[in-house]
Amino acid sequence: MTKTPMALQQLDAFLAHAKGNAKLIDALQQPLALEEFLALARSAGYDLNEQDVLAAQAREDSMRSDAELQASAGQEARRLRSFIPG
Repeated sequence: MTKTPMALQQLDAFLAHAKGNAKLIDALQQPLALEEFLALARSAGYDLNEQDVLAAQAREDSMRSDAELQASAGQEARRLRSFIPG
């Protein structure tokens, strides 16, 4: 499913709104589960869903260099290895 630019605009608008709200800034600086992030957005009046967040991540990845993507993938692989027994 292709995400419309409108959905990304909603996510961008929420993040811009959060920059002016100390309570949201504090909440977003903490590690959050996706559901918690979406609940924060909804409580601020932004109807976001998981696909919106994934589309934003894909957009950010598309702007990164190959070296940055490779470094990020390596960090993620090391993080995930700690969950794999053996």
